[in-house]
Amino acid sequence: MRKKLTLAIGSIAVVLLASIAISFMEYRNMSSYVSDMIADDISSVNVARNLASTVSRYNLDILAVIVDESSVTLPEFDESSFKARCDSLKMTISNKGAGEYADSVMYSYVAYMMTSLELEDVMKSDSSDVRGWYFERLQPFYDRLNNDIGVLVEAIYSTLVYDSYNFDNGFYRSIIPGIVAVGVGIMLLLMLLFFLIVYYANPIIRMKNSARSFLSFGKKYNCTFEGDDQLKELNDSISELCTENQILLRRVKNHESKGNQ
Repeated sequence: MRKKLTLAIGSIAVVLLASIAISFMEYRNMSSYVSDMIADDISSVNVARNLASTVSRYNLDILAVIVDESSVTLPEFDESSFKARCDSLKMTISNKGAGEYADSVMYSYVAYMMTSLELEDVMKSDSSDVRGWYFERLQPFYDRLNNDIGVLVEAIYSTLVYDSYNFDNGFYRSIIPGIVAVGVGIMLLLMLLFFLIVYYANPIIRMKNSARSFLSFGKKYNCTFEGDDQLKELNDSISELCTENQILLRRVKNHESKGNQ
């Protein structure tokens, strides 16, 4: 009996522990993977916005030179840093479409920078309309570059939303084994309850009723059931004791009847 109960309860414990461990590992792996992707997406959005801010400052610096007219020197612009940040975007962006938008930003950037280099020649030329050059020639390239950066930011943001949605789905997928474990545990508990009632509680109740009938009404102890455990041995022992008690009582009655004669 002890072994059967220990085996049943141990099986439930093993199933629950295994399912909890699987749920924990699944959630940890999913959380780590998606969290890294979300962190990369947020970083990429910040980098893309910094690109737009850098280009905007440079474009305003060019306009300041044109308005001031005291210098024909181009404002400083860190091209290596700009290109490095674009390359880092292409490396970290998981969305293939967003990576193509990063290439578009580079193409627009090259066209804009090539056009901005014309500033010195335009300002040195007496016949050139510097402001006309800025608004009619340079500004369209800047607008295109700024628009491409904006499209890139939107693409990265869409990737961020998608990854966040996957994180939510991953969370629910990771808790499914736990839910299954609880369901299986409840089912096993119900099976264990049924097992205890059918194989232990009911036989004990029958043994109790038969013993009460024997003690109260002198009826024969007739409780029998199949089994090979300690409960069956106990029932056989009680049956033998009751049988021996009945034989002893008959002998006592016979002896008393002979003494009265």
